Amino acid sequence: MVLDRQGYDDLVMYLTQNLALFEKPGQIKPGAPTVLELIEDMIAENVMLLCEQHTELSTEQRSQIVREVDGIVYDLQEVLSSVTNHTVTVEQHAFIDEFAGLVKNLFDSAVVESA
Repeated sequence: MVLDRQGYDDLVMYLTQNLALFEKPGQIKPGAPTVLELIEDMIAENVMLLCEQHTELSTEQRSQIVREVDGIVYDLQEVLSSVTNHTVTVEQHAFIDEFAGLVKNLFDSAVVESA
């Protein structure tokens, strides 16, 4: 659905260009989650929103989305493996929020194109 598209390659490139955010210290809000917890929560939130917005999705399409999202989270874990257990900084939180929204946009576009 999206893993084999140019948009996903562009998203990975965007992550690569912003890796410096994960290599430097920054401001941490009290009670902030770890990098991995935030990634999982933000991506899951966006996938649920996607499914709520596209009620016409079949069970098969929803399953494919979940499988691909699992792959995306796995890729993020691999790239960010050295910091996944660190508490997320304010800057990292903003990036992860934006990244999760971009993932949703990729799936939104794919759903619309397949309709």
